[in-house]
Amino acid sequence: MGVAWWLLTTIPNICNINVLPTSSPWTCPSDRVFFDASVIWGLVGPKRIFGSLGEYSAINWFFLGGFLAPVPMYLLHRCYPKVKLFTLVNMPILLGATGMMPPATAVNYTSWFLMAFIFNYVIFKYQKNWWTRYNYVLSGALDAGLAFMGVLLYLSLGLENISITWWGTNIDGCTYANCPTQPGINITGCPVF
Repeated sequence: MGVAWWLLTTIPNICNINVLPTSSPWTCPSDRVFFDASVIWGLVGPKRIFGSLGEYSAINWFFLGGFLAPVPMYLLHRCYPKVKLFTLVNMPILLGATGMMPPATAVNYTSWFLMAFIFNYVIFKYQKNWWTRYNYVLSGALDAGLAFMGVLLYLSLGLENISITWWGTNIDGCTYANCPTQPGINITGCPVF
């Protein structure tokens, strides 16, 4: 909040794209998000996206999957009431957490699950004194390490005009990622549709 407030108050015309220089990286995207949402749901409509006319109609089956997902855990808990693990698995939370997954990869999700299982189940169960003493410090260290590496990666690899070339600096590995797709626009190095 502090950084956002500082940016909005110190950079003149940050939300007025017409006044900013063309090379300026600053924009004010909040108005565009609502505009995009109104175009998607108003002009295009949910039927053309998620309905019978849409490309993503198969996603609707996940509602049924989400409805039925707790049933196996419930049945396993009823069949084996002494096994505590079946009471610890909460399918709505597990499926809800995967909703946060799209910006991350499966490696991020599985490493998070592995760390959480080891430190909040195994160590908590068998070494409770160690867990009580060091778990909070470990959580802070993992959060600080993530923030530090995010800043370090941005400073070393995310800045423009960098000399390092690797798959992370090549936009999606696609040479045409910055090319327009509207018919009739001619830009050097891009196909014309």
